[in-house]
Amino acid sequence: MPYTTLISVSELQSLQASGAPLMVFDCSFELAQPDAGEQRYRESHIPGAVYAHLDKHLSSKSGPAASGGRHPLPTRERFGAWLASVGLANGMQAVVYDRNGSSQCARLWWMLKWAGHDAVAVLDGGLQAWTAASLPVVQGDEPARAPGTFALQAPLRRLVTAAEVLASLGQPGQTVLDARAAPRYRGEVEPLDPVAGHIPGALNRPFTENIAADGRFKPAALLRAEFEALLQGRDAGTVVHQCGSGVTALPNLLAMEVAGLGPTGLFAGSWSEWCSDPARPVKRG
Repeated sequence: MPYTTLISVSELQSLQASGAPLMVFDCSFELAQPDAGEQRYRESHIPGAVYAHLDKHLSSKSGPAASGGRHPLPTRERFGAWLASVGLANGMQAVVYDRNGSSQCARLWWMLKWAGHDAVAVLDGGLQAWTAASLPVVQGDEPARAPGTFALQAPLRRLVTAAEVLASLGQPGQTVLDARAAPRYRGEVEPLDPVAGHIPGALNRPFTENIAADGRFKPAALLRAEFEALLQGRDAGTVVHQCGSGVTALPNLLAMEVAGLGPTGLFAGSWSEWCSDPARPVKRG
């Protein structure tokens, strides 16, 4: 039975020992220093892990893109070609991790679902949980893997466009959930985008609220209670997640699935795409 949301360190160990088809991806990244994540990967990573760079592999800064914003999604076709090039095949279990509180690796988790690959899970607690268990890490780059035969399947998660969000604004069939920190949501500060504020009607759930003090996701029952309290009776199925550029919205989306409230939609262009058009409304406060 595949792992499809979270996987523990002990479960990953068991998978490795079983010899089951498996690929591990390190998605560590720092927005302020785009090359720092790859450097940290070279300094220490789980043996066999492939590095997935947010800007180079999980975004399309040039060429065809499937969304807008500061981190536009590559097309499914381009993403699928990259997966095959690093050795992923359709029958493999994928495990993704970072050292950033799962704030980066959830992007690859969602993208694999979007590519039709359900067998993908986030390593709960990330690299820190792995090293806390006194498990081995390695340095440097991994040997190149033979290309895989990855074929795109029907998307398993819903990508929502800016036009769709705008058309459903204020309607009962849509609940926008903003994952940015509260001061950015309220428009008090805006360090990255040219306009401060949030999408009118959006609820605020900072993505960091999903993680417990030990670095792992909170228990499913607690996550469910927190999201239900935030939604106040709104249908969880109407939720569309967004953040600044479509990356840190995804811990919220994953947390809702862990809580048994998903799957839900992703507005990948997020605030960076929304505020790029002055015709779209903005709310502050």
